[in-house]
Amino acid sequence: MRRWVVSIHLSFLAWTVFTLHHPALFIGGFLFFLAFTIATDHHQYAISLKSPLLVGFFLAGLVTHGGLQSWWISPVLSSLSEVPLFFGSMILTAFNDNAAITFLASQVPAFDPNLALDSVRSGRFQQAVVAGAVTGGGLTVIANAPNPAGQNLLSKYFGGNVSPLKLLAGAALPTSVMAVVFLVVPH
Repeated sequence: MRRWVVSIHLSFLAWTVFTLHHPALFIGGFLFFLAFTIATDHHQYAISLKSPLLVGFFLAGLVTHGGLQSWWISPVLSSLSEVPLFFGSMILTAFNDNAAITFLASQVPAFDPNLALDSVRSGRFQQAVVAGAVTGGGLTVIANAPNPAGQNLLSKYFGGNVSPLKLLAGAALPTSVMAVVFLVVPH
């Protein structure tokens, strides 16, 4: 790839970060980027947009529909203390995406230091949810195994059929080590 192409790609990246909160400029920059990649395709590698667009649609759906979940998620999560929040977040990563877990937790007013009566406590709740999601990161493989990309990546290690129980067994030790680190080591 030529240096001037890399420079223009970096410029588009900077433009994207700069215009993040201005949708018209953001989308306009993206459209110019697409036009640039098509016009200069002989100077660069092919760009695969399918996976990033699917992730973008997932996150857009999460933001759109996640806000509608606060009516039930707020009372449930507000009633938990830090340790159950940690373990709940960690276990849910086996069934759900980490981004979904942390975003849904962000919908709870008791976890927002600006809205909560006890900002120190709300900060500890936020930390418990994020630490649980990070700790259970290895378990996320179980949640993502049914999708085609997960199947493609993992099937060669399982003789064609991906086994959730074998994934759980493989993730158990690293997840346990991380749980000990987050729960025992002072932070």
